[in-house]
Amino acid sequence: MIRFNIYRRRDGRYEGRLSQGKKENGRRKFQYFFGKTREIVEKRMAEALANESRPTQCSITVAEIFDEWYAHVKHRLKESTAANYRMKIQKHILPEFGEIQAGSMDSTSINQFIQKKLKSGLSPRYVSDIIVLMKSAYKFASKKHRIANPAADISLPRKCQSEIRCLDDDEQRRLVAHINTHDNTTALGIAIAMYMGLRIGELCALQWEDIDFKKRILTVRKTLQRIQCTKGKSKTKIIITSPKSGSSFRHIPIPDCVMELLIKHRGKNAEYVLSEKINPIEPRTMQYRFAKILKNEKLPSVHFHALRHMFASNCIRLGFDVKALSEILGHSNVEITLNRYVHSSLSQKMAYMRLIQPSI
Repeated sequence: MIRFNIYRRRDGRYEGRLSQGKKENGRRKFQYFFGKTREIVEKRMAEALANESRPTQCSITVAEIFDEWYAHVKHRLKESTAANYRMKIQKHILPEFGEIQAGSMDSTSINQFIQKKLKSGLSPRYVSDIIVLMKSAYKFASKKHRIANPAADISLPRKCQSEIRCLDDDEQRRLVAHINTHDNTTALGIAIAMYMGLRIGELCALQWEDIDFKKRILTVRKTLQRIQCTKGKSKTKIIITSPKSGSSFRHIPIPDCVMELLIKHRGKNAEYVLSEKINPIEPRTMQYRFAKILKNEKLPSVHFHALRHMFASNCIRLGFDVKALSEILGHSNVEITLNRYVHSSLSQKMAYMRLIQPSI
């Protein structure tokens, strides 16, 4: 049985109110009902609740729903996040559902869409991100237009944690040998990632003004990435923005091996460390240079991000406190550090197993 908030006014009438969410200033807003008796007010409030929960049929399309939803949320998003949302909507959701009436969508269609995208080669994580957008847009639409939400009970694809391929100890030594024999900023960038765990976007956005040579501290305060454009002739553009999350803004003590290289290459404050100019290089350029080095040194083809994973694993082997390591990496919690970035080599596991002795 529903219990309503109803009271008798001084003028003898009864008044009830239903919560209607919050206003822009954060204060709650209400819908008010009046009647000569409590029963009349209760009936009017019950009818209002029934009408709110009853789905309606409207001609609005899925494309129009996403236009409304995006306009509603975009002011809260970082530019890079907004561009990512636009890309997924325009590339995946609208070609499939854009012209369909939003109220005629059902869970079967969405589940078939999920299977189609998985079979096309998209990862479960990527497909999940697409479905999360659909859930959010339909949740918005169900409140505004009172249409049924077919995405509400959709289960997201199970995400498989893929194992990052890292260089083993011997391969890391060969890469270090390359760094030591090549006096250029590409080698410097690899060293910073390998010994300090910076993300590639953070590395490309690094300027000399971010390095305190007296205190031996490197400050991560921005990241660089290429995003899609919606205006102008260019399809994409480079942006420099705040780091991935609040915890990604951090101060990292500089180890001696990196400090020597930084002193050797030190430039003007406004110049970027990797480009040695006032204009930065972008991540894909650094990835290309790294891949070329691996090929020339006959090393396995690994992603640049593997250097960050190698840094984390090496720190654990050296006895780093996990909380301190998590803060150096810019993670929001230690579980991310342990679950995603710490990898044990087979030789390390064998060494551990040799420690096992029969009980005396």
